[in-house]
Amino acid sequence: MLKATRFSGRHYLTRWTSVAHRLFNPSSLLFFSLFLSTFIATGVWAQASEVESSQEEILLGMSTALSGPAEQLGKNMLLGVNMQFAKENSQGGINGRQLRLIAMDDGYEPNRTAPNMRTLIEQDKVLAVIGNVGTPTAISAIPIANEKQTLLFAPFTGAGVLRKTPPDRYIINYRASYAEETSTMVDALIKHAGLKPEEIAFFTQRDGYGDAGYIGGITALLKNGLKSKSQVVHGRYERNTLSVDNALADIILAEVTPKAIIMVGAYAPCARFIKLARESGVNALFLNVSFVGSAPLAKQLGESVKGVVVTQVVPHPENLSLPVVKEYQDALTAFAPDALPSFGSLEGYIAAKIMTKALKTISGKPTRESLIDALEALGKFDAGVGNSLYFDANSHQASHMVWPTRLEKGKFVSFEWSDIASFIEQ
Repeated sequence: MLKATRFSGRHYLTRWTSVAHRLFNPSSLLFFSLFLSTFIATGVWAQASEVESSQEEILLGMSTALSGPAEQLGKNMLLGVNMQFAKENSQGGINGRQLRLIAMDDGYEPNRTAPNMRTLIEQDKVLAVIGNVGTPTAISAIPIANEKQTLLFAPFTGAGVLRKTPPDRYIINYRASYAEETSTMVDALIKHAGLKPEEIAFFTQRDGYGDAGYIGGITALLKNGLKSKSQVVHGRYERNTLSVDNALADIILAEVTPKAIIMVGAYAPCARFIKLARESGVNALFLNVSFVGSAPLAKQLGESVKGVVVTQVVPHPENLSLPVVKEYQDALTAFAPDALPSFGSLEGYIAAKIMTKALKTISGKPTRESLIDALEALGKFDAGVGNSLYFDANSHQASHMVWPTRLEKGKFVSFEWSDIASFIEQ
């Protein structure tokens, strides 16, 4: 049977000898695996025992939000990574080696991320860190990854600080950037909806995450005729709070009534902002970047709220015409049958799939350096997402794709940017 262990907030994948699963839902995390490995956190913990392994393993780490207002993002990312690892382990692992993950909770707080990273790298000696969640936490993780020459792979953030030119050797991304997400929104609002630049407002988190999305959007607006960023109203709120009232007041009192509000925040404050805005008579279209978390945002908004868009950096998790989505859905059925498909867990699955693809090309025991070399050597490759991905030594972001979705009857559905005008109140 499954054997779970937690030491001081550290969550381990440990051995079990039969196929099993535990319930996954928004208030708990799933434990599952096959043969060897696989952790996902729950609210109940077995008594501490030593983590044992009887064969060579590939040990990976993750520092993510398993508590706090962004916890569903961390839980979904962790679910996706673990499902893909469970699939690989059920098929014999990576060249005979089983994958094992140690996940640590940072609560989406940078001051918890740094010690987590050092513990994973120095004490646990992980091969790489995968799927960390958030920009402020990434800012804490990056210097440690570079100092310790350990890969930080596919973090759940689109911040520019992870996308330098030339790139940091030890930082490799899967997803499109926040600048690409917000600039895509701006282009669609101006070209397809006919909005003027000053009719677009911003609501952002007051930190590096919010800054990244805002700067990308403003840059796109300036390219589309905005004379000065002072013409655009910008409301802000503090990270890990629901204090959005002042930001809403700034937007309501703007000289030009916004017809669209680009939002760069977490799902709880964004949901509260949207509800309060609607109650205050704001009829703007609300556009959120992918980090917001579609499923928890939809749950908090309910079925009655309309005019909400979220850009995605992965395909729709129910688009079975794409090979990776079919594979992901099969993994859900096999390893997490009570979990619902989500954009977040699909992103985790794709990130893990890319990592294992690179690991399979390495002869002998993988090292921290050989893993990076293997990823860079992938060049142009197909992960089943509907378009080619690309890595090399000078290109450390695999995808630049942005998919639009809109809230309809409590769920996010795909649409075409050319139709966006029909969602804006005239």
